[in-house]
Amino acid sequence: MIKQVIHDPLFLSGKSEKAAKEDLSVAQDLLDTLIANRTGCVGMAANMIGVRKRIIAFDDNGKYTVMFNPEIIKCSGEYETEEGCLSLLGDPRPCKRYQSIKVRYQNEKFQQLTKTYVGFTAQIIQHEIDHCNGVLI
Repeated sequence: MIKQVIHDPLFLSGKSEKAAKEDLSVAQDLLDTLIANRTGCVGMAANMIGVRKRIIAFDDNGKYTVMFNPEIIKCSGEYETEEGCLSLLGDPRPCKRYQSIKVRYQNEKFQQLTKTYVGFTAQIIQHEIDHCNGVLI
């Protein structure tokens, strides 16, 4: 179900809790909302739809991916960039990102996986994991 995007910085700055199998419907709502906003958004975290759970969804080079409980375990190639956010009003803001990241996460079957991402996809994932940690750009 497509949900309304949250714009309250106080809510968005709260840390998200670990996701569990009971949160599969939240992941589907997150994915539905991301797809509905695809013209202006490439990734979302569950707190953006009002649920403080560690779930992210993003466009991975044309394929939508959902991660439960993602965490960056390795990164390299720091750089400066600017990002906008569907939940934050105003112009893009400066931030630091890494060119390459290794992420440990769970899939929709709650199997633990590890994968390395580079470039723009890595940037999207970093932005969404920041949301899970209550970090706003």
